[in-house]
Amino acid sequence: MNASRIRLDQQGLVVRARFRAVNTSSETWKPEDGYAVGYQILDPDTGTLVVDGPRTPLTRPLAPGESTEAEIVVELPGEPGRYQVFVSSMREDVCWHYREGLPFLLIDARVEDGQARLARGTMTTLGALHRRGLLRAVGRAFKYPLAIVWRHRALIRSMVRRDILGRYRGSFGGVFWTVLNPLMLMTTYFFVFGIVLRARFHGDPSRSGFVLYFLCGMLPWLAFSEAAGRAPFVVLEYRSFVKKLVFPLETLPVNLAAAALVTEAFALVIFLAGLLLARGAVPASVLWLPVLVVPQLLFTLGVCWFLAALGVYVRDLGQINGFLLTLWFFLTPICYPVESLPPRALAILSKNPMFVLVHAYRDIFLEARAPSFGPLWKLWVISAVLFFAGHAWFYKLKRSFADVI
Repeated sequence: MNASRIRLDQQGLVVRARFRAVNTSSETWKPEDGYAVGYQILDPDTGTLVVDGPRTPLTRPLAPGESTEAEIVVELPGEPGRYQVFVSSMREDVCWHYREGLPFLLIDARVEDGQARLARGTMTTLGALHRRGLLRAVGRAFKYPLAIVWRHRALIRSMVRRDILGRYRGSFGGVFWTVLNPLMLMTTYFFVFGIVLRARFHGDPSRSGFVLYFLCGMLPWLAFSEAAGRAPFVVLEYRSFVKKLVFPLETLPVNLAAAALVTEAFALVIFLAGLLLARGAVPASVLWLPVLVVPQLLFTLGVCWFLAALGVYVRDLGQINGFLLTLWFFLTPICYPVESLPPRALAILSKNPMFVLVHAYRDIFLEARAPSFGPLWKLWVISAVLFFAGHAWFYKLKRSFADVI
């Protein structure tokens, strides 16, 4: 097929396409053998067949190498949306030639308010279409996660505020529990490891030194564990949004990560106050903090998107996830010094992204130096990959959430 001419009739939903059909096979195409020209209308987003249109038989037999002029009339659906029309030669009950790799006429159309608008009409092959689709999918995979966060930033801000205030609504402490919760958690861990087990760090064996090292390591862990711990339940918690509303579900894990970051901000204020009280100053190296928070947020979002989607299908994930987070905590040198690890264990555990974050936090807050560049750039790469991969996983699975919930 080649040299197509496409026009839209005055009825608004009827497309007429005139083209030349060429027999490139080694056998004669006879109308009585089922050779014809037809069209199929597909949903471009899902690839679902919407309409299998009527056939237009060839007017005469076509020997190999011969061609003939043909015209086909396409009736587009009246429902609003984007459609792709595949116009191709075919043999009834045998095959569509476009599926065999032969060129076909592709018409892109959009229907709005009962009227169609043609975007383009081109000759292509299924292989070329798949390659273009793959390139577009890769582009969307990098652009869409950032776009969804930016486009719905007001919604995210509103839901994060509601989430934080709603946790403690009706309690005497109110929003102050946002400060009290991380403070009590840090105090509990300090009592167990600092007083009962008498853990100390080689750089500063005093009790105050252990408090600072411990609390500094807890800062990134608090934000990550809070969001990751809630992620498997978040879609189920908002199940009404899945079934009844057109709602950007991708923002639900973002809300968790943003709310956890607010919790970390309160804990950071407590820590800085303690650091100022113990050492009399806050080092200028804390200006490196944004360089650590960005990959931390990307890493947390990637994990939350993955867990949120998987939690819809694996309802036991919430219980398993709690155990895994506890194990992850003790595999990260937060409540014990790095020097206490055997060399072989250190070589493995140092690949842990949370290990890198904890070490970098201690560098900028307690050692007054920039974080090590080698582990830091690897953390950025891993976090970015997990961010985009986690969103792609969530985006792929969310189409069937309504069938499962």
